[in-house]
Amino acid sequence: MTGSKFDMVTILGPTASGKTEVAVNLAWQLGGEVISADSRQVYREMDLGTGKDLGEYRIGGTDVPYHLIDIADAGYQYNVFEFQRDFLRVYQAIRERGAFPVMCGGSGMYLEAVLKGYRLIQVPVNEERRSELQLLSLDELTELLKQYKSINNTSDTENKKRAIRAIEIEEFCLLHPETDLSFPTINSLIVGVKYDRDSRRRRITQRLKQRLDDGMIDEVQKLLNKGLKPDDLTYYGLEYKYITLYITGRITYDELLAGLNTAIHQFAKRQMTWFRKMEREGFDIRWLDGYMPTQEKTAKILSWLQG
Repeated sequence: MTGSKFDMVTILGPTASGKTEVAVNLAWQLGGEVISADSRQVYREMDLGTGKDLGEYRIGGTDVPYHLIDIADAGYQYNVFEFQRDFLRVYQAIRERGAFPVMCGGSGMYLEAVLKGYRLIQVPVNEERRSELQLLSLDELTELLKQYKSINNTSDTENKKRAIRAIEIEEFCLLHPETDLSFPTINSLIVGVKYDRDSRRRRITQRLKQRLDDGMIDEVQKLLNKGLKPDDLTYYGLEYKYITLYITGRITYDELLAGLNTAIHQFAKRQMTWFRKMEREGFDIRWLDGYMPTQEKTAKILSWLQG
């Protein structure tokens, strides 16, 4: 978008907040493209359980391009390192096309992996070195880490485990200078969409019932029929855990509905806690009331972009 100081817009919010609709409408008006930051929507054949709502990406007969959805097979365990790598590839391609990127999601770790701009690398575990470092105190580990880098990210020294891992990464990079640690600084406007607590709970319950009516249990059954093991499916989140328990006869349908509903409410609460933590760490999240009409939300975001 010409004339804006921002390189991207990030739309975040808890589950059932309507953030996808906002992101898609914004991208449509900007001639932009949506990058999903959702840790579960990357999986194929897992649509209702992950809340993809792919129909929302079509506006007025136009398909709004989206990325990082349906890129991994069910059964694979996609991780935040792969997300950051894939995000960077997609982000750069969007910019090269002259389009405007809109990142949308509720997975706090995925969002921060981009917004904090740190480079995650696959550094192998060094058990021998870890055993040596375990003998040091947290203060001693912190001083050692300072010899390798300036400690701007205080999470590196929150506890011994994190400090040891940070040292492990730094020492690996010294031995492997070819390791690419670059990650571009992306100046993103960050917009949050939220409802009051009671409204959020009501929307979550309505959405859950709708997804069950639309065939979410059948979706899980098909995955089991394809060979995914019940224990493996629980890795993919609350819906897959509870529905698998129901299909395998360990809980009743009423227990499925009540237990899953409660669990999703708790999950949404944890998401909001994460977003508040981001604000305490210095992220400027501009919140929109979920009840505001979509056109007004979009207009507000556009005014912030141009301001």
